[in-house]
Amino acid sequence: MLKRGKMSAGEIGQHFDMTGATISYHLSQLKKAGLIFETKYKNYVYYEINVSVFEEIMLWFSQFNGGKQDEEKE
Repeated sequence: MLKRGKMSAGEIGQHFDMTGATISYHLSQLKKAGLIFETKYKNYVYYEINVSVFEEIMLWFSQFNGGKQDEEKE
């Protein structure tokens, strides 16, 4: 989803074995948590990941492994 950018609920749902109602519920929960953005265009609603929040999460996680993630990439 991150690589694709904005996606509709239907496009997201194609990647999961869940009902449309379940996808909609989870998208609303992710939106409430600030993990995704919602953009409305005409009759469609598009969702995209809030990258800044995930960057903060990764920084938070990195403090538990002493920054080893960066060392492993080198």
